[in-house]
This record gives sequence, structure tokens and C-alpha cells, in this order.
Amino acid sequence: MGSTGSLSAYERIYRTVLRIPRGRVATYGQIAELAGVPGGGRQVGYALAASGDAPVPWHRVVNARGEISPRAERCFEVLQRQLLAREGVRFDADDRLSLARFRWRPRVRTSRSSGKTPHSRARGTH
Repeated sequence: MGSTGSLSAYERIYRTVLRIPRGRVATYGQIAELAGVPGGGRQVGYALAASGDAPVPWHRVVNARGEISPRAERCFEVLQRQLLAREGVRFDADDRLSLARFRWRPRVRTSRSSGKTPHSRARGTH
């Protein structure tokens, strides 16, 4: 994703969420870490709630238990479930999805000049 120094935390979060492919999900904490907002799972939620009409696939972000997080307006929970179902994401009888099956696992990018990975911790969190 390149340098994140000049981007706001929300912009980094949106860019990270935009990378999640159809049929995959990421957790709030996973997005926070990948976006360089350590411990910012709640901030990811706030950013997604504030995204308005921006084309951010917010529905692909779930909590660490593989559940859709409750919202003040239940219609968004229903919509999120419908959007994920259209992408092939399935929920079990307890309304959880299998993170082992559906979690997005981005490839760790290497620096072209050094061959080193820029986010060495990222691999272990997915």
C-alpha cells in the first residue's frame, strides 16, 4: 500500500477495507493492524460508520468471533448478512461465520529493494 505517513487513520482504514476480496471477511482488529492503527478495532468501526456514501465494502468486516456486530439500527445487521450471503459467505446456526474458511489473508508484500517484508507481524495475525 505504500507510505501511510500522509494519510489519516480513516483513509488508511478505507484503503485496507477496499482490498478485501468478495467472499472474504476481515476482523476489526485485523483491519486496524493492517492499516497501522494498532489496537484500533473500535476506530475501524467508527471509520466504517462514518464512511457515508463512499464505496467501502464495510459489510466484509466482522468481529473477532466471526459475528456481525450489533448496531443501533438492526436493518444494517440484516443488510450486512444479505450482502455477505450474496458473496457466498455462510453463517452457522449460531449466526457465526467460519473465520478459518472466510477470513481474508493478504499476501505480505516484500520491499523490492531489500527483499524484506515491511509488516513482519502481519503474517501471524491472520
